[in-house]
Amino acid sequence: MIILKTPEEIERMRAAGKILAACHRALAKRIRPGVTPWEIDQFVEQFLAEHGATPEQKGYQGYPYATCASVNDVICHGFPTKEPLKDGDIVTIDMVVNLNGWLADSAWSYAVGNISPEAKRLLQVTEKALYLGIEQAVPGNRVGDISHAIQSYAQAQGYSVVRDFTGHGIGQQMHEEPYIPHFGPPGRGPRLKEGMVITIEPMLNAGSYHVKIDEDGWTARTRDGKLSAQYEHTIAITADGPVILTRQ
Repeated sequence: MIILKTPEEIERMRAAGKILAACHRALAKRIRPGVTPWEIDQFVEQFLAEHGATPEQKGYQGYPYATCASVNDVICHGFPTKEPLKDGDIVTIDMVVNLNGWLADSAWSYAVGNISPEAKRLLQVTEKALYLGIEQAVPGNRVGDISHAIQSYAQAQGYSVVRDFTGHGIGQQMHEEPYIPHFGPPGRGPRLKEGMVITIEPMLNAGSYHVKIDEDGWTARTRDGKLSAQYEHTIAITADGPVILTRQ
């Protein structure tokens, strides 16, 4: 069942999104060689507490951290380890913020120090793919229109789109219907309606889209060991077009 949100409920989600976006802005100034994902995770938990919010991921199906920290070939759901980030790494920080029972979700990929031209281009293409998907998030379109916009652009740029993880509806629960694949033909899937709130979160790989899961049961890596990047926003579908609730 797709749960449509009222304008008032969307405003509550926007408030959560503002805190999340502010946290990402603060992280952008802190991520550098020598910093550990564990330190980033501790910073996020403290930042949210200071703003009256909580990390929704912590405890979700047993997940023990406030953030996911995915480095280099990790696609998503990476544990925030105590291994320092190195010059040339890329790291994706994903978090879900709960403010008074309403959620917002956003992931962002960051360059650590000086990264290679290949890594920089992957980040640029992945971010653009996100915004091309968002452009399709209008009433009357279908979920597949978002999917197709992302896949057609990403593949034209020489990247693969991860199949195993998708965007989703969000509200008072982290994962609601509909699910938003980032690949597939246009004109398919549920029709987008005013009041829907969804995440769009493409994960692009420099190599193949195939995934392997570490023994921890969470960490998803590229099977070929090549780089992966992800950008994600929480989007409200409105009569005036898509509204990014986690805009930085």
